[in-house]
Amino acid sequence: MLLPEAGPHAKMAAYLQWRRFVFFEKELVKEPLGNDGAAPTSGSTASKFFCLPPGITVCDSGRGSLVFGDILAEIWFLPRSLQLTGFQAYKLRVTHLYQLKQHNILASVGEDEEGINPLVKIWNLEKRDGGNPLCTRIFPAIPGTEPTVVSCLTVHENLNFMAIGFTDGSVTLNKGDITRDRHSKTQILHKGNYPVTGLAFRQAGKTTHLFVVTTENVQSYIVSGKDYPRVELDTHGCGLRCSALSDPSQDLQFIVAGDECVYLYQPDERGPCFAFEGHKLIAHWFRGYLVIVSRDRKVSPKSEFTNRDSQSSDKQILNIYDLCNKFIAYSAVFEDVVDVLAEWGSLYVLTRDGRVHALQEKDTQTKLEMLFKKNLFEMAINLAKSQHLDSDGLAQIFMQYGDHLYSKGNHDGAVQQYIRTIGRLEPSYVIRKFLDAQRIHNLTAYLQTLHRQSLANADHTTLLLNCYTKLKDSSKLEEFIKTKSESEVHFDVETAIKVLRQAGYYSHALYLAENHAHHEWYLKIQLEDIKNYQEALQYIGKLPFEQAESNMKRYGKILMHHIPEQTTQLLKGLCTDYRPSLEGRGDREAPGFRANSEEFIPIFANNPRELKAFLEHMSEVQPDSPQGIYDTLLELRLQNWAHEKDPQVKEKLHTEAISLLKSGRFCDVFDKALVLCQMHDFQDGVLYLYEQGKLFQQIMHYHMQHEQYRQVIAVCERHGEQDPSLWEQALSYFARKEEDCKEYVAAVLKHIENKNLMPPLLVVQTLAHNSTATLSIIRDYLVQKLQKQSQQIAQDELRVRRYREETTRIRQEIQELKSSPKIFQKTKCSICNSALELPSVHFLCGHSFHQHCFESYSESDADCPTCLPENRKVMDMIRAQEQKRDLHDQFQHQVGMSRCKREGTAPSREGSGRDAELSRSCSPVEVWARAPCASNPRRPRSLASADLREPRRYRCAGTLSGVMSGNGSAAATAEKNGSKMRVIRVGTRKSQLARIQTDTVVAMLKTLHPSTQFEIIAMSTTGDKILDTALSKIGEKSLFTKELEYALEKNEVDLVVHSLKDVPTILPPGFTIGAICKRENPCDAVVFHPKFIGKTLETLPEKSIVGTSSLRRVAQLQRKFPHLEFKNIRGNLNTRLRKLDEQQEFSAIILAVAGLQRMGWQNRVGQILHPEECMYAVGQGALAVEVRAKDQDILDLVSVLHDPETLLRCIAERAFLRHLEGGCSVPVAVHTMMSDGQLYLTGGVWSLDGSDSMQETMQATIQVPAQHEDGPEDDPQLVGITARNIPRGAQRAAENLGTSLASLLLNKGAKSILDVARQLNDAH
Repeated sequence: MLLPEAGPHAKMAAYLQWRRFVFFEKELVKEPLGNDGAAPTSGSTASKFFCLPPGITVCDSGRGSLVFGDILAEIWFLPRSLQLTGFQAYKLRVTHLYQLKQHNILASVGEDEEGINPLVKIWNLEKRDGGNPLCTRIFPAIPGTEPTVVSCLTVHENLNFMAIGFTDGSVTLNKGDITRDRHSKTQILHKGNYPVTGLAFRQAGKTTHLFVVTTENVQSYIVSGKDYPRVELDTHGCGLRCSALSDPSQDLQFIVAGDECVYLYQPDERGPCFAFEGHKLIAHWFRGYLVIVSRDRKVSPKSEFTNRDSQSSDKQILNIYDLCNKFIAYSAVFEDVVDVLAEWGSLYVLTRDGRVHALQEKDTQTKLEMLFKKNLFEMAINLAKSQHLDSDGLAQIFMQYGDHLYSKGNHDGAVQQYIRTIGRLEPSYVIRKFLDAQRIHNLTAYLQTLHRQSLANADHTTLLLNCYTKLKDSSKLEEFIKTKSESEVHFDVETAIKVLRQAGYYSHALYLAENHAHHEWYLKIQLEDIKNYQEALQYIGKLPFEQAESNMKRYGKILMHHIPEQTTQLLKGLCTDYRPSLEGRGDREAPGFRANSEEFIPIFANNPRELKAFLEHMSEVQPDSPQGIYDTLLELRLQNWAHEKDPQVKEKLHTEAISLLKSGRFCDVFDKALVLCQMHDFQDGVLYLYEQGKLFQQIMHYHMQHEQYRQVIAVCERHGEQDPSLWEQALSYFARKEEDCKEYVAAVLKHIENKNLMPPLLVVQTLAHNSTATLSIIRDYLVQKLQKQSQQIAQDELRVRRYREETTRIRQEIQELKSSPKIFQKTKCSICNSALELPSVHFLCGHSFHQHCFESYSESDADCPTCLPENRKVMDMIRAQEQKRDLHDQFQHQVGMSRCKREGTAPSREGSGRDAELSRSCSPVEVWARAPCASNPRRPRSLASADLREPRRYRCAGTLSGVMSGNGSAAATAEKNGSKMRVIRVGTRKSQLARIQTDTVVAMLKTLHPSTQFEIIAMSTTGDKILDTALSKIGEKSLFTKELEYALEKNEVDLVVHSLKDVPTILPPGFTIGAICKRENPCDAVVFHPKFIGKTLETLPEKSIVGTSSLRRVAQLQRKFPHLEFKNIRGNLNTRLRKLDEQQEFSAIILAVAGLQRMGWQNRVGQILHPEECMYAVGQGALAVEVRAKDQDILDLVSVLHDPETLLRCIAERAFLRHLEGGCSVPVAVHTMMSDGQLYLTGGVWSLDGSDSMQETMQATIQVPAQHEDGPEDDPQLVGITARNIPRGAQRAAENLGTSLASLLLNKGAKSILDVARQLNDAH
């Protein structure tokens, strides 16, 4: 026990209180086995034990050996194998040894001659000199000239300090490398009057202290600096070998073992002392233990310097003290102890009889079990800590200690021990012990600690809160839940809320829910338990937008039921400009959030008044509200209108409903609005929607059903231009009426006559249904019609006569050309009007051209460019006449067949009889039927031909006899039977995009021709097969069309569908583009790799690779985004996107927006490149239908697909490209736009790297015609396109615009840019 100031009796009492244990096992060291493995065969029992050489005078240990010095001047080494070796170190004796622990260096003091002349020798045990250790240094130990005896020796482990103590009280310090004479210096450090009995170095950081103890005092020196300052620590000393230096467990304190006490010293002060009485002979420190050998007989320490050998062989006691834990680990009696050494993890006691006793420390577990048996748990805990037992081992001790206290009934003490096991012992082990209601406070203490260490689970939280509620300890409960910060929460908040709610502690549960943002629990408690709806609504209004939105969806119906007005008000704010209502907080200037108002409509299921207010508010404040808002508002207004009885209110609701319909919000949901109006019998709304949807037939039928004659005429007048069939229906309607409708019939006939809507026969047949109709009703109509036909016949005869005269003249010219020479005297080019110069081209027609002009404008080498349009017109007329020449005979045949069926006679094959007579007759009707059309001389306007070409308009036409009898139409039946048999084969590429595009075109054709069947035939093209080469490198035109055109030429397909940008501007002979469909967005789009979603080309990392197969895109973008690299990528859309997503090569790829839209992949578009960033390719975004140029039936079939604006824009673009002679091998791009009758064309050319470019814009006045407007009479092919239903003037204007812009660029030097681009592309 620590007693720094206690008297002798108190000291002894304290010492006797220390418990004694046997923590060491003692055994004598035995001789090693012989070479043959057998023990020595000596007859004496003592021969079994190891004996040291006689005359041992000094001992030490270290570096795996025990070291001895004897009176014969030999030094012995005893390794663990007990193979003793030695060498002659001095001539007379060895008096002191010091073995360094970290170096194989041994310092010794001995004598080589008689007298007092000690020598110090330094031995390097790793080096040998003649078989003995190498002596690296020898020097005398005497500090001065006066001889004195060495009393003690110590060496610093860094080999830079060595101190020697003498009996005359002086100490010498050897500073420097002690192994070399040259690098060390010896000086006297201390002088005194009392013999020096002990020395020890202590290193603390960079400071080195030297402890010096004599028989009467203790001092310390700082030897690492200058002047060696000294501190006197005490006036008590000790004998030889009664001092030692502790290890770091005792803070490297210097231990001085006096006869009455053991003192511990720091370099600057005295530490604690221990009352261990008895005359101390040896003090040694071993692994945290203080080892003291003492005897009871009082012997002055001074006597040991006078007669050391005079000691009697009294019994000596060896005690091993644990100073930290205050117990004696071992105690034994020995006879004549020479020294105590520590090595190999054990203590070795050397006795005078040469025996070596080994003291082996027991393992920690054995020592702990010994303490457990005596119930010394506190001591066991302290021992375990000092032995650095792991935390699991300590927890086991705490558990056993707790179990012991629990069994004794000390539950408070037990729970404290169990608390120390938290984190190592399963909590359920402890909880089961304290579930008794009488021990609930102990369980509470344990659970509190468990939560503080953040090791509690939901069950522990539940149990602790139940403990609080059982104890009714509200203060503890509030202290537990009301923490200051989130980091102080040591429990599962949600579990705590559940328990408190179940126990009825609603205020505490609300506190937790509000402070820890468990909004759902807060609202559940307020709404389901407390029924405080107002507070719940206010709480929602304070939440961030996302939480407020989700909670209103969850609890909106409950709140709407109890507080409808306040709930509606919050919903209005949430769906318009929501900001949490935090007083004094939040940036009121920051933009608010806006929820999808449509999602909250179900909340108002039982509150129509609030729903109406909400919907009207959203439509007024937020015009871009979702469509569902307007749909619901319309339904609500119609419902209110239908149920309203008050006329004034009903009129107001009627006005509101019509106003909403006219707001333009129902364009995309036309059908839904129409259904709502029909459900509520809202006829004004139905008629308005019919009109907006251009459902003029339905409007007509409505008025017909209600017999509103004037409205029927009004509908025809208002919408007849858009749907001429309305007049036909009106005539048929009035014809079926029995009452007098002459006024209305006359009005209809007048319009039919003016617009030439129906054949006269059909008019007569239609009116035949009316029994009240007389000839006078249609007399004027028929007379005027016949007069016009007569005039037309006269005009046609005049035209025929003129054509015959012209034909005669041309034949004469041909004859002259064959018989007479032709002299060419033209001096100017017929195209550029410049003077002719060689080489030139002359035609027999009289036109002459520069060769380069001819090559630029001619479509073939054999045709004159000037005469070609007229020649083509004539040839087309001839072909048309050839195709139509048999129509009259077919008509007559059908008439005959019809009559034969009616009369039951057989037709005459030669056409004799009544049919022949009828064919020869010249009745007015027949004259009209045979007369050619005034607007198209090459197409006779026979009834049969009209019916065949336009079945919808003339579906009721019949034979002449049918005009009078009202029988069915033979022509219509023939047409119907023909449509069933006819199959149109459509060619396309095999890619998914091509199939989708073809399906789109076929769907439009089926809508227009429902009786025709279509078969799609897919095939691969050259462009589809060559996927490892850039398009610009292949060098072949028609990459994606050639195979399709071959199939078209061989009649394997009837038409093919292309992307227009893939179709060359000059088609092979015999082919034409018969239709160009409405254009999709022509721009380019950037699709990014998934890891770069959200970026743009500008924000992509440096050196990112962008994939595209277009020189046009690379040339434009490379200059704008120099930090990017562009690389060729081929394949269809699926392949390119797969390469982008599955490989890491590309950061993005560029594709056409139209293709992505048609595939339904709009969500992959990361950035759209507008024309100011990247102009698009010629024809991009448009679909083309290619047919055989001479196949008039197919041309007629597909021509209705022409979109006028797209057609004119694409003609201008293709003319621009053709005149530049561009294609895939050069970067050419365009941008067109129609606005206010003006067609704007921007075109540009670039070098391959984009460094050189040229752009210009031109415009032309072009009126876009209405679709299906009658166009030119011939079929001119402009840049490979045939469009009959578009005026030729508009097409020519568009073509001239493209050609003019290309000429402008060529004149400014574009040709050189394109030539260089072609050469570089070919070179690569």
